[in-house]
Amino acid sequence: MRAFQISQFGLENLRLVDLPTPACGAGMVLIRVHATSLNYRDLLMVRGHYDAKLQMPRIPLSDGAGEVVAVGDGVTRFKPGDRVIGLFLQNWQDGGPSQAKSRGALGGDMDGMLADYVALPEHGVAHFPAHLSYEEAATLPCAALTAWNALFHVATTKPGDTIVIQGTGGVSIFALQFAKLVGARVLGTSSSDEKLQRAKTLGLDEGLNYKNIPEWSSWVKQQTSGEGADVIVEVGGSGTLKESMKSVRVGGTIAQIGVLSGTEERFSVTSVLMRQVRLIGVYVGSHTMMQAMDRAIELSRMKPVVGKVFPIVEAIGAYRYLEQGRHFGKVVISLTSDN
Repeated sequence: MRAFQISQFGLENLRLVDLPTPACGAGMVLIRVHATSLNYRDLLMVRGHYDAKLQMPRIPLSDGAGEVVAVGDGVTRFKPGDRVIGLFLQNWQDGGPSQAKSRGALGGDMDGMLADYVALPEHGVAHFPAHLSYEEAATLPCAALTAWNALFHVATTKPGDTIVIQGTGGVSIFALQFAKLVGARVLGTSSSDEKLQRAKTLGLDEGLNYKNIPEWSSWVKQQTSGEGADVIVEVGGSGTLKESMKSVRVGGTIAQIGVLSGTEERFSVTSVLMRQVRLIGVYVGSHTMMQAMDRAIELSRMKPVVGKVFPIVEAIGAYRYLEQGRHFGKVVISLTSDN
């Protein structure tokens, strides 16, 4: 089977190789992968900026969708022909996070989805909404579930709340779509007026180009009559956290998800204390959360935003496209099309 592997860090070291098809042992599900999607984590992983002790060779990418082609002894929830996705965190089935549940991440702790076939334990596989294509479903395991967790578990988003998203990548666009499903108001920042206009077609209420107003917290305050936002979906890291702290309301929530602009930041602990801000890290989510999210997507007929699809032979080009920040929504790699 075809697979991409890294044997040493660096995007230039990502290689298309021929490997044996995985065996489908007891309790396992063998999946023919049709599509995978990229997260910023995947780029950091290949660069060596995510886990310096990554065991290699490693097949990258956490997110993928495909068709079950075989099941091992004891498997009861799946059968050949089922359309499924792999769970980002194979060990987080239910309840709150823990150290043990945070292990077993695809494309990091274990081989990922950028291969023609993958074999996963039954508990690490999930069905996806029937109205989605493989390309759309491949966007769900990390970005969608992270946004869902941030809005409805870390925070308790409800109708009339004000949510702030940063940029127009996968997590932010999913947060926009989910927030609009429950009647929340969404404000967004981006460096591109064109992308902000595209986001408005998905329901973005107001947008700001932060190149024009780098201290965008003043704009958020204006948009909220001086109160601040209920939830900030924080994907920037050190380059945006200070503005997020200024933008959130007293008692509001900052869901810290990404580190696109850096990992270290100094800010006043007093501002967190006196304003009773909840600053919480979000690391994807559980199988139970995924099931609830899938029901919401299915009932609403929501469609993930796939910005661009690359064939597997152009996988490195997909990474470069993400690296350059040219995407809107999700970047997908198809394993079943060379177009």
